[in-house]
Amino acid sequence: MFCLNTTQLECFAAVANFLNFSRAAEALRITQPAVSHQINTLEDELEVKLFYRTSKSVRLTRAGYLFLQYADDMLKLAGASKARLRECRDTQPTRVGVGCRNFIELRLLAPALAQLGREEPQLLPVLRMSPFDSLENLLEEGDVQLLLAYQEISPKKAVYRELCQRPVVCVCAESHPLAGQEKLTAAALREAGPMTLCRPPILPPSLMAAQSQVAANRGPEELLFCDSLEIAYTMAEAGLAFSLMADAPRAHLPGLRYIPVPEFPALSFGAAYLPKRLHQAHRRFLALLGESLGRQEETAQAGRA
Repeated sequence: MFCLNTTQLECFAAVANFLNFSRAAEALRITQPAVSHQINTLEDELEVKLFYRTSKSVRLTRAGYLFLQYADDMLKLAGASKARLRECRDTQPTRVGVGCRNFIELRLLAPALAQLGREEPQLLPVLRMSPFDSLENLLEEGDVQLLLAYQEISPKKAVYRELCQRPVVCVCAESHPLAGQEKLTAAALREAGPMTLCRPPILPPSLMAAQSQVAANRGPEELLFCDSLEIAYTMAEAGLAFSLMADAPRAHLPGLRYIPVPEFPALSFGAAYLPKRLHQAHRRFLALLGESLGRQEETAQAGRA
């Protein structure tokens, strides 16, 4: 089995051209012993002598003449391959990997992705969604460069950048008895009938604590346990229960009411990233996402006022 490499072939071609090891070494900018070593290993691989060598002269053997044309072809192929790979590398699309934990976070990305796509026609978005800590592994492994997260559950090894504040709201169907309220209290929610409950890590700890406070003293018939945010929203859409969530105006669903619960503090929401893996396109996307969520927050605040 041959294990030829381009260094061996380059040394062979140079010696065949100059018929002199010293001049071949000068042309290749390596030492003469290094050239001799490459020729020796090449001859060992091929199991033939390529040069007649004496103290005064160097000339090709019959096998050397025969191999010369193959060596030239292989070097040309190697050069063409490298050029093609460089061309592919230079024209490859801009890859932006983003991780999020649920469909609500996914819906927040569209405006920033659309704008970046207009600015970067070669954009290749790579979106990953999982409610679990596997997203942190994807961040560390470089599969995603940005991870949407609440500040309180942002990965410790990452840098956190706040993009917006997400107030706690009651989410319910427009037909629900709570739907006519402009704002609510925890006390009012305790008397409002069935509610959904999501387990960790689907919700951050502060939102879990708010849920627990509202769920206190409720009977099991008034608690609908949900394995995902999608299920909780479906229960709310069906009018079977209300949900306590962090608001995201860009992700509002038709047919639902989002009623502020001011006594619970808003949650800091943003992006986590590893600085050394953040390139220009990622930073631009992060800026666009901040602008988009900032505008949504200002609009929501104006509406509440």
